[in-house]
Amino acid sequence: MKNRRKLGGFSGSDVVLSWRTFFWFVVLFVFSFVLFSTMFVFKGKFRPVVRSSTMSFSTARAVLRESVTLSPAVSIREAVKLPEQTLVYLKYPRSLRLYSKDDLVCVFSDASKQRKEYPTAVDSDRFNGQIVRCPETPPGYNVSLAVSRWRADDRIPAGPTHRWDWLVYDAVIDLDNSTVVFVKGLNLRPGRVADVSRYECVYGWDFAKRNRLIRSDVISAAQEIIRCRTPLTVLDGPKSAHGPVKVSVRIKGGTGMLPSIARPGRIVNPPRRKPFEMCVCTMTRNAAAVLREWVMYHAGIGVQRWFIYDNNSDDDIIEEIRDLERLGYNITRHFWPWIKTQEAGFSNCAIRARSDCNWIAFIDVDEFFYIPSGQSLTSIIRNHTVSNTIGEIRTPCHSFGPSGLRNRPRGGVTEGYTCRVILPERHKSILRPEAMNATLINVVHHFHLKDEFTFADVDKDVMVINHYKYQVWDVFKEKFYRRVATYVADWQNDENVGSRDRAPGLGTRPIEPPDWAERFCEVNDTGLRDQVWERFKDDKTHRLIWEREEDEDRVKKASLAHTRIARHNKS
Repeated sequence: MKNRRKLGGFSGSDVVLSWRTFFWFVVLFVFSFVLFSTMFVFKGKFRPVVRSSTMSFSTARAVLRESVTLSPAVSIREAVKLPEQTLVYLKYPRSLRLYSKDDLVCVFSDASKQRKEYPTAVDSDRFNGQIVRCPETPPGYNVSLAVSRWRADDRIPAGPTHRWDWLVYDAVIDLDNSTVVFVKGLNLRPGRVADVSRYECVYGWDFAKRNRLIRSDVISAAQEIIRCRTPLTVLDGPKSAHGPVKVSVRIKGGTGMLPSIARPGRIVNPPRRKPFEMCVCTMTRNAAAVLREWVMYHAGIGVQRWFIYDNNSDDDIIEEIRDLERLGYNITRHFWPWIKTQEAGFSNCAIRARSDCNWIAFIDVDEFFYIPSGQSLTSIIRNHTVSNTIGEIRTPCHSFGPSGLRNRPRGGVTEGYTCRVILPERHKSILRPEAMNATLINVVHHFHLKDEFTFADVDKDVMVINHYKYQVWDVFKEKFYRRVATYVADWQNDENVGSRDRAPGLGTRPIEPPDWAERFCEVNDTGLRDQVWERFKDDKTHRLIWEREEDEDRVKKASLAHTRIARHNKS
């Protein structure tokens, strides 16, 4: 009884009952919590929505009451309208997978209409982004992108769009820490140095914030190139959420500052001993069919490194370059979409090659060095550079014609074209990069040199360039379509019609003359062809080393098909 009283009047049965109540209360609480959580997950987060397969993306978003975008991390940095295409620059975070060409759709829109077209190509840039090559933007339209695997009304919004003819389009920090800026729109005269006092360079992350821009002096100005003193704050590489710093050019007392997409990258300092004695740089478009022969032939006479500046190719040149890389050739492709900028591109290439190459040649993919003696290119260079003051070697060119052919020669241009014009044309250059003038002026494949350097001419009996300039009509017609040189008129323009850069007697219309196959045939010259047969033909297969086995199979299949058709016609 005393114990019961100490328990405050509760009986033993009362104590047992209270513990049972507590136990069932806990069980009920846990069960309720689990049930409530499950209902919340299924009702809120995984709520089913019944909709048809044709429901628009915006309608689905309204039903789900969520803010859905294609990819909040991807944005259009800017775009550039060029003739025949628009370049759209995509900005990515480092963690995100880059889109392929098949993922994207170019969207052109105005106030009332919208057009969608697939891009022609997608290239990576050096800032972990992409350059999407869209078809030409119609007048009055804006360009943006959508992801093609989503049938969506939403798209990646358009960024600022620039005109191509008024733009700072590329830049690089040279080995002397100056910034070389490539500009379209200054219209400086070819081969002439301009007054530097008219210009200044401007650096910044946001050109709209004028109080945060860094200005610097111009060292030289010529053609499409401005060289600036790079501010120390830029050389130190300050970090910014906007990404790498941009550079532009301001015209003092004139039309102001040019729009810019140029983010200067640094050139790696060269090692004590450069890895390559002889390199080649070219600018080309749609050269997949001839690149293999051009690279393999020049490798056989001493070229060790190739820089390919791709000027908007839409053929298989990327795969062709990869094949050559797999075979061990040191060859790189540099996407250079800027039209009519060969001289600027060669300047860019010369700066980049200076870290790797003692000598670099600037020739086209239809041009081949021919050394009758069979020596290497490096031997010819050594023989012509006894003096350290020689900074450039100039080689004359012979222009070859169709040589009676009407179809592309199966063994390549060196084997197929053997008829040429008598007199040689202007020279092409092999350059010592250290000898370049700071202005980087170059016209028709040769550079202006520093005052302490001069050039040496090679006699045409020692070395000449076979320029397969006038090939069969189907090949020449592609060349007729567009020229890459800045200061050479396009074939179809009614200017400088009598220039030796044109095809004599052709005029400005791409119509095949009846006697095209027999034109430009004044001398039968089989020298390079005979040398190619001797040095580059496989003794077992009797094919030249650049001929593919599938080419022979294709010819055999075509021959069999022709035979079957002939038999059918006879019957």
